[in-house]
Amino acid sequence: MAKESKSPLLCLGIEGSANKIGVGIVREDGEILSNPRHTFITPPGQGFLPRETALHHQEWAVKLVQQALAEAGVTPSQIGCIAFTKGPGMGGPLVTCAVVARMLSQLWRVPLVGVNHCVGHIEMGRVVTGAQDPVVLYVSGGNTQVIAYADRRYRIFGETIDIAVGNCLDRFARVLNLPNDPAPGYNIEQLAKQGSKLIELPYTVKGMDVSFSGILSYIEVAANDLIAKGEATPADLCFSLQETIFAMLVEITERAMAHVGTHDVLIVGGVGCNLRLQEMMQVMVSERGGHLYATDDRYCIDNGAMIAWPGLLAFKQGQTMELADTTCTQRYRTDEVLVTWRDRAKEC
Repeated sequence: MAKESKSPLLCLGIEGSANKIGVGIVREDGEILSNPRHTFITPPGQGFLPRETALHHQEWAVKLVQQALAEAGVTPSQIGCIAFTKGPGMGGPLVTCAVVARMLSQLWRVPLVGVNHCVGHIEMGRVVTGAQDPVVLYVSGGNTQVIAYADRRYRIFGETIDIAVGNCLDRFARVLNLPNDPAPGYNIEQLAKQGSKLIELPYTVKGMDVSFSGILSYIEVAANDLIAKGEATPADLCFSLQETIFAMLVEITERAMAHVGTHDVLIVGGVGCNLRLQEMMQVMVSERGGHLYATDDRYCIDNGAMIAWPGLLAFKQGQTMELADTTCTQRYRTDEVLVTWRDRAKEC
């Protein structure tokens, strides 16, 4: 049974859909009181598997809950609700965090709220930047979507038809044997700054959608040959890959802006930290007389606060879950969520 709500309302959120586990505590005015996280890092050239990632999350979950409470300076009795990532994501890691959320809910006698990971990124970006109604470019290791809000849902106007942009970058980092610490995409970004030669790569935009599998297949095969012949350096290849795939993303974002009549853009998701992507998007948005909203790695990369905040918004609208309903799903689309905390004024 839910305990009597206190003022101000606090929500503790747990995120662990991929290789990062985070716990955040957020106040109902949007203030982030704490947001610690820990990343499961594998050796260079390797990705992360669900079972090993879940074991990592099991090791760190309680530690991060304790750290979040300590940094926020609050006790469990002050927490009004607990939010967890319902999906999408990797099965084992998702379930690990859901189990922790259920345990805390019963120990502390507070209600549970399941949160869509993608909506979490959007709402985190909105509260941190102050963006009101932008077109959203959501780019991460598992998702690539162009989104706009209409009639209480985040509508997907365009997306990848195969792999996500972050997955494309991560897999090319393995080809070059770049470290996974702090993240393969970050290391590609740093190496790309040293590149100067633009190698022509496949550019695949299909209407509002993009495809990254072809460009990845091409550069995976061509990379060693180009480097061996002295026709390109690893830095040139990273530079060329970024320039090409980011141009694709800017193109479909601009098309969505024209369709919905919005001049502002919000970039969210782990790849949204990339300063070159922000720079290219800024040029386009400025030409249209709009404003670009973006955040740094504290909020772009998966974190607990991004789950706590929409969880708190949903809780204030009366949305809670019975324990038996706190299941996880690896496939949970952004537009499946009924966004009850926003108005209906904006229509497509």
